[in-house]
Amino acid sequence: MSSTVSYWILSSARKTIATLQGGQRLYSRYASNRIKSKGRLFPQGPATLKDHAAACGGIALQKAYRHTSTEEEDFHLQLSPEQVNEVLRAGESAHKILDLVSRAPDSVLRFESNQLAANSPVEDRGGIAACLQTNGLLFGIFDGHGGHACAQAVSERLFYYVAVSLMSQQTLEQMEEAMESMKPLLPILQWLKHPGDSIYKDVTSVHLDHLRVYWQELLNLQMEMGLNTEEALMYSFQRLDSDISLEIQAPLEDEMTRNLSLQVAFSGATACLAHIDGVHLHVANAGDCRAILGVQEDNGMWSCLPLTQDHNAWNPAELSRLKREHPESEDKTVIMENRLLGVLMPCRAFGDVQLKWSKELQRGVLQRGFDTEALNIYQFTPPHYYTPPYLTARPEVTYHRLRPQDKFLVLASDGLWDVLGNEDVVRLVVEHLAEEGQHKPDLAQKPTNLGLMQSLLQQRKAQGLHAADQNAATRLIRYAIGNNEYGEMEPERLSAMLTLPEDLARMYRDDITVTVVYFNSDSIGASSKGS
Repeated sequence: MSSTVSYWILSSARKTIATLQGGQRLYSRYASNRIKSKGRLFPQGPATLKDHAAACGGIALQKAYRHTSTEEEDFHLQLSPEQVNEVLRAGESAHKILDLVSRAPDSVLRFESNQLAANSPVEDRGGIAACLQTNGLLFGIFDGHGGHACAQAVSERLFYYVAVSLMSQQTLEQMEEAMESMKPLLPILQWLKHPGDSIYKDVTSVHLDHLRVYWQELLNLQMEMGLNTEEALMYSFQRLDSDISLEIQAPLEDEMTRNLSLQVAFSGATACLAHIDGVHLHVANAGDCRAILGVQEDNGMWSCLPLTQDHNAWNPAELSRLKREHPESEDKTVIMENRLLGVLMPCRAFGDVQLKWSKELQRGVLQRGFDTEALNIYQFTPPHYYTPPYLTARPEVTYHRLRPQDKFLVLASDGLWDVLGNEDVVRLVVEHLAEEGQHKPDLAQKPTNLGLMQSLLQQRKAQGLHAADQNAATRLIRYAIGNNEYGEMEPERLSAMLTLPEDLARMYRDDITVTVVYFNSDSIGASSKGS
């Protein structure tokens, strides 16, 4: 690819920006087909990799990140292989579960995760935690749009709603008694990977109050054993979304609390959450994040088992649902140009109250003296907005009983799935495992065609171009942004994509957040035999 293609990437993206700005149409649906901006009617803001430079301890990455530039000289700036690795590996983490949680379900061996930003600040979030009053591990991916506020809030709060939903009547009573007597609460979660530094530290008392109201309502249900897992996930998603909506409608005296609540409600986030308890795997999904299983059959062959469906206009079931929920007169307007009301790519999400509230409620809230421009709140009502709500946070919940052949689970934001198919992701994780020596490549399987032989040669070539990644999530991100149209890894392309100035990065890639969970096949097999 070299500098010629780097120049093309940069110059063509700048032409797109100029077209959008020159025509005074900042509507994401008018952008290039290469752009997958999920923000409502507006393109994503400037993106930068300064976050990663800071995460690397302030490592100087030469002039690649210095500023937004229109100078042709900047088109040829490239990162060295060492700098590429520094950027790609800055956000990675890997943990063995037994080292972190003494009572964790032994079906999970370990997890690896990573994140690469395109937006500035990054709008994705990821979290991992153990439920301390019940059994189970929680893994979540949260993909924000229109800002990071909603994704941050959901990533911090949703796990607590799920954990409380799973508690028995007795445990909930102990929680309430502790609150009434002003004693310390029972610990609810042990964070194994926190979503990041909270910007909501000053408003957590409000969040706790609303969580308490929720567990009081669960107490009133008089269910001795609590909700089952599917119910807990379903109710948790919807209840948190409801609380996000109600929090900004309630009178709040503190200006910081009001402003943050408004930003959370008017931005949005999709979510994919997995709950693993022994051999029981539940996945709740609202939006276009995705979860898949990597499965190895007895004959050694690998396959992919999808656990989620994308909630967007390309999902016939989702399209039918939307048409059922609105009058027949809106059949042609509820989805326009493959977007909800011509605005939003995912059809399910937290927040985004401007696609849920009535016009009157929106005006009433925004007229309370908010500085909407300073808070980056867009006041816009889509055409054909007749029968809200159009958007829901109700998740689709999938149950899967783990088997010995289920080797790993991959959860990721759509920044990964936009460029890699399910089978590609499984193949890359399997290659990672083979390089680690945990799974030997099946040498008995000879290439049956020229394409497979070429793929093997490309893999060997790519492996010689960089030191092997120690983290599967990093490997996935590397291939997601470094592959060309033929599926070949191009180091020059990878470097160019990471060198894009901050006003261009989001034009060519999205935030990517990935978690890979590895299962203990022996433990799962023993559990299956025991049952």
